[in-house]
Amino acid sequence: MIEIFVTYLYQPFLNLLVLFYWLLGQTPIGFDMGFAVIMLTLLVRFILLPLSLASHRTEAERREISNKVKEVEAHYQHDPIAKKKAIKRVLRDKPRIIISEVSNFAIQTIIALTLWRVFAKGLVGDDLHLLYDWMPTIEQPFNLTFIGRFDLTHPDWILNIIQALLIFVIETIKVISAPYYVSREEVIRVQFILPVISFLFFAFMPAGKKLFVITTLIFSLILMFLRMLVRTYRKFTKPSDADIEIDESEAESDPAIS
Repeated sequence: MIEIFVTYLYQPFLNLLVLFYWLLGQTPIGFDMGFAVIMLTLLVRFILLPLSLASHRTEAERREISNKVKEVEAHYQHDPIAKKKAIKRVLRDKPRIIISEVSNFAIQTIIALTLWRVFAKGLVGDDLHLLYDWMPTIEQPFNLTFIGRFDLTHPDWILNIIQALLIFVIETIKVISAPYYVSREEVIRVQFILPVISFLFFAFMPAGKKLFVITTLIFSLILMFLRMLVRTYRKFTKPSDADIEIDESEAESDPAIS
């Protein structure tokens, strides 16, 4: 299992990151490994964009499942066996949501494990033998300090704070722009508990992993603003019900139209 992970996931990921680093090094300015991480992150996000859009479209179904599960739990609170069966029936009725959630979780887990190894072992020399033979000759050691400040192989509290703040901003925008009612408990969970858990979870991870997450969050934030612009545009360009009724009445009264 480990060999499969290394050969088909970790090794291509490592080589692609190093290739971006080499390409950036061919520019007159020259960049560090942090900029290569940003480029790799953007590539991954564009590849996963269809999955992200599909996940956004199923948000209403996800909330519907959540509400049904709560109703089942309340109805069968004194019968755990019946409650378990009822919840299984609810989940079975929406297989697309389950597949989407499992796929997202699996992808995020794989990326997290890959990035942890890349910055904890790979780029410091332990895994350089995994670079493909056709890779160009690259001067070593790599420049692993992002903008001369952040050592990508060690934890960094500033990047961790930025990451937590971005999560707070994104979740706040989601709550404000949600077309459905958001309970107080949900607000507390997503706006406060989630950023804190994220801060603690990533506290001791390499800064390179945090830079990947920060770039991902900024990408998601831009995507959210684009969705909001599209929604606003459609709202103002879509004819109102009153306009439609007027058009229909004019069509009925005008012989030339009818």
